[in-house]
Amino acid sequence: MSNNLQKSCKDVFNAFLVEDATYDGYDEFPCVKTSSLIPNRVITFTKALKTNDYDQWVVFYEHDYQFERIWNRPKRYLEILKRFRGVISPDFSLYRNMPICMQKWNTYRNRALAHWWQKNGIEVIPNVRFAGRDSYQFCFKGIEKNSTVCIGSIGCMRSKTERLLFTEGLDEMVRQLTPKIIIVYGSAPNDIFDKYRKAGIRIIVFKSEFASFHAKEVK
Repeated sequence: MSNNLQKSCKDVFNAFLVEDATYDGYDEFPCVKTSSLIPNRVITFTKALKTNDYDQWVVFYEHDYQFERIWNRPKRYLEILKRFRGVISPDFSLYRNMPICMQKWNTYRNRALAHWWQKNGIEVIPNVRFAGRDSYQFCFKGIEKNSTVCIGSIGCMRSKTERLLFTEGLDEMVRQLTPKIIIVYGSAPNDIFDKYRKAGIRIIVFKSEFASFHAKEVK
């Protein structure tokens, strides 16, 4: 297909998001520069659409269907997000039983939107989402090392198996990215996170809006 014809086609893949991006890894995930700012407060995306309090950061730790719209219509929400102090990049789901190609696609979408928001002047901290061990080969690509990352722990403590898998993924994230600051949305049990504190990593925790539903987490 000629370049002219390609330019006349509708951009169904949102290729404009990664114009001027640099890439990381064999699969070419867009690289994200981490903001030097630290969130003061956070608000979920669906609530951010209804508030006039912009002195906080937007997070996407919700069901995917609640924020899929930002991928389908990114330009529509750009000006809304720019009102806030910053954004944690989208938490598109990675499930262990999800085909690897879909896990990579959701990882790519996380990075592509983050890159574009940064290009448009938004402060961004990358969200890290991992699944099983197969995801470790790609799920940390495109994220700046020795910096700040954010993770969500909602639903990751409900069983011993989930807790173990979360701990293993967290260990691998620290090994590959060597972050100076880890922001946690949800719970951050001491038996999991104390070793990182002792290693000099700053742990910042924001309690989730759904914390009351997780009172029976495995301890």
